[in-house]
Amino acid sequence: MLLDRITTPKKLKRLSYDALEQLAAEIRDFLVQSIADTGGHLASNLGVVELTLALHKVFDSPKDKIIWDVGHQSYIHKIITGRKDRFHTLRKLDGLSGFPKTCESEHDAFGTGHSSTSISAALGLAMARDLQYGDASPHGKAYGPKREKCCPKREKVIAVIGDGSMTGGLAYEGLNNAGRSDTDLIVILNDNQMSIGENVGAISRHLNDIRTGPLYLGAKQDIHRLLDKLPIVGPRLSSGIESAKAALKYLLLQGVLFEEMGFRYFGPVDGHNIPALVNVLRGIRQIRGPVLVHAMTKKGKGYESAEKAPIRFHGIGAFNVTTGKPMGGSTVPSYTDVFSNALVRQAAKNKKIVAITAAMSSGTGLEPFKARFPKRYFDVGIAEGHAVTFAAGLAKAGLRPVVAVYASFLQRAYDQIIHDVALQNLPVIFAIDRAGIVGEDGETHQGIYDLAYLSHIPNMTVMAPKDGDELTAMLGFALAHDGPVAIRYPRDAAPTSEALHDKTKAALQGDEKTAPMTKAAPQNKARATPILYGRAETIVKGENIALVSVGTMMKTALEATEILQGAGHNPSIYNARFVKPLDMGLVNSLAGYKYIFVLEDATRIGGYGSRLLEALLTTASPPHFHTFAFPDTFIEAGQREELFQRYKLDASSIASHILQTLQKNQ
Repeated sequence: MLLDRITTPKKLKRLSYDALEQLAAEIRDFLVQSIADTGGHLASNLGVVELTLALHKVFDSPKDKIIWDVGHQSYIHKIITGRKDRFHTLRKLDGLSGFPKTCESEHDAFGTGHSSTSISAALGLAMARDLQYGDASPHGKAYGPKREKCCPKREKVIAVIGDGSMTGGLAYEGLNNAGRSDTDLIVILNDNQMSIGENVGAISRHLNDIRTGPLYLGAKQDIHRLLDKLPIVGPRLSSGIESAKAALKYLLLQGVLFEEMGFRYFGPVDGHNIPALVNVLRGIRQIRGPVLVHAMTKKGKGYESAEKAPIRFHGIGAFNVTTGKPMGGSTVPSYTDVFSNALVRQAAKNKKIVAITAAMSSGTGLEPFKARFPKRYFDVGIAEGHAVTFAAGLAKAGLRPVVAVYASFLQRAYDQIIHDVALQNLPVIFAIDRAGIVGEDGETHQGIYDLAYLSHIPNMTVMAPKDGDELTAMLGFALAHDGPVAIRYPRDAAPTSEALHDKTKAALQGDEKTAPMTKAAPQNKARATPILYGRAETIVKGENIALVSVGTMMKTALEATEILQGAGHNPSIYNARFVKPLDMGLVNSLAGYKYIFVLEDATRIGGYGSRLLEALLTTASPPHFHTFAFPDTFIEAGQREELFQRYKLDASSIASHILQTLQKNQ
């Protein structure tokens, strides 16, 4: 197989166009078979096979720097840069990352994982290159005969960005700065939504052939150089040529916006035509200044199931290659499902409820809301900061906006949360999906920082449900609350209160063969108890030891309690419910315990445990206190269960730590 022989990009350069087409077909087969086992981002990668091959045929990685925006479409790049043999470990514990990772390969020029960052990062790399050559002007115009003679083959910097990422404001900030810098920078716009009109496409291809040809480029420079030397009339003629060219550009080119921002625009070009791509890329390699190439691709190309359902195959778990259907999966509704159903029910009763997503309608569960209430649904694109301020405006006008967003993406709107929502105490609800450990997407997507960055904001209420029923109740509470509320929940199946009630009874009664009966009785009922502002929930009233669970760590707390019961201990269990404000009644109650343990699916620094300990330190005799949470490090990829075990946050590890602590202090 040809693919087996491509272990570095250099080996790809010697291939003919026919061989590259064969390689593209082999890569597609390899991708489908591999991701069917590991899960991952399939549709986007199938769409950039030819584009990736063309980039590596023309440019010289790692000398030339290729930055992949978001990075979920970098699988082909990984395969042909020596990581094919490890591809079966993709998104697994200690395996290949699903995104570019600088410590993984020298070919990964910049670590990415969130949208719209590539142009800014690429410009930074390009300007650093210019400054290191020693002849960059303060305005970034680092060209001229001296530079060209000294550094005729300086490295190129290429940002590959999708049309979806171009909805993010950061992309335009980067474009604006890059267009003014006049430095060598290439932006590849991977457009997988727009169609190419035949006439426009033919004209664009013709213009690209002319504009990237050495005869045209040389002639253009010579003409302007000659005209500028002519007294009086020369500059006017030169200016007239530029005006005529600009008029033609407005008539014939689609890329006027980019041209006006200072970029030379080329395209659209067929992103699945390797010879066409190579010709354009070879041409623009010789051009100085910022350049944008508009490539048209199709998501899921080459695999029928992904072509028909590109959204479902954007990020997918293991699936059957023949049918395209997911393998296995839980029959229990997820927290996303519970939120989705609850929001639709609430919106049917309250016409002021509106829903906002930042290009994640399916992932955040807003598709049913969109179908039922299309006029009250807003997709703002990949623009989280705008989504939050937009919601603030809606709330100021009397509506009840619900912003459904992933925890790691809400980080991008931190200033807007403070300045536009909390400062004015506006009733915006943040439905924070994928909070805590998300698993296989790794460091860039773990949602463990939200409790820390939300809890210190004045006016902000932060809640975490222990089960699906409590999430429904919290949403109802938030919609009636006069101020901003954040509700965070994980990417996981949502147990019902009844299921947790049964789990509580099992934990308290223990296994008759291994654990003694306890005198304590569960306090919770099959139905969730009412939500009272700032009040925690008592699950079990025991003695000496208190476990305080934040959100979905309740299941772990109950399992750990079962182990402690087997060792003859009788702990109390509390459900925090509110991360902010703290329940001062709970604080006073906890002061009577000798051992207090907090369980939270978040970073230890700045989390619920930190705030609870600070409150407890105001008491006369602080008890022994420990928080089970994630340490001050970026958490790698892996399944949720694996990561909880690795960081000793599973029930067995927690119970073992508690028992060791008790033994040490006896």
